[in-house]
Amino acid sequence: MSRRQKTTFAALLVALSGALVAQPADATGAKPTVVLVHGAWADASGWNGVVSQLRRDGYPVIAPANPLRGLASDVAYLNSLLATVDGPLVLVGHSYGGSVVTNAANADPDVKALVYVSAIIPDQGESVFGLAGRYEGSKINNDTIKTVPLASGDADVYLKTDNFADIFSADLPRSTSALLAVTQRPITFSALNDPSGTPAWKTVPSWALISRDDQAIPVQAQRFMTARAKSHTVEVPASHAALIIDPGAVTRLIETAARATD
Repeated sequence: MSRRQKTTFAALLVALSGALVAQPADATGAKPTVVLVHGAWADASGWNGVVSQLRRDGYPVIAPANPLRGLASDVAYLNSLLATVDGPLVLVGHSYGGSVVTNAANADPDVKALVYVSAIIPDQGESVFGLAGRYEGSKINNDTIKTVPLASGDADVYLKTDNFADIFSADLPRSTSALLAVTQRPITFSALNDPSGTPAWKTVPSWALISRDDQAIPVQAQRFMTARAKSHTVEVPASHAALIIDPGAVTRLIETAARATD
């Protein structure tokens, strides 16, 4: 090798070593994994529009089936799932799913952001029913729900088919709401009344989408909870099914939260 070649080679080594030192810890530029947690009277398919957009934008996504059996057991299930995922996480909760992510994030240091979509955002000791009924406006009451006793002594809670659209998805076509009503997944009575634990939003930054036309969780309740959590908040003219009605707005908020974790 000539002196000139040796000099050039040495210069390249110096440049390369400097570049390696300057690279961030995640040199691949990998995006955080987004975990979408649905709430009561729904299933993971409600996130389909959001999933499609996130995947298009290069985000790894998981939308698990939330068991809806009880807050503690639902949180334990989610934590078991999160333990199998490497790298930073963004947890997104819709409706009752907000309670689940609020509690699950405490056990996983990889959770870098919380996103709430038309969601319950509880403080310690608070329940879903307690927060939803804190302000007037919710149409969930004894006349609009159906309970099915369970052998455990608990009961499954459904929205009555005739009331489903008005409460959950008034801005969707009636035919779509009818399908959602028939295929709704029940939640146990205990899950709706279980007290929440220490809220992760006190230590993890949060973002929230408020549904102004929500008939399940009144808009006043959503504004109270998001203000208390100091969430970065947007409002949309949508029903409780905002994740289906406006997946673009939901996706933009999630990606804003994800970028803030960099």
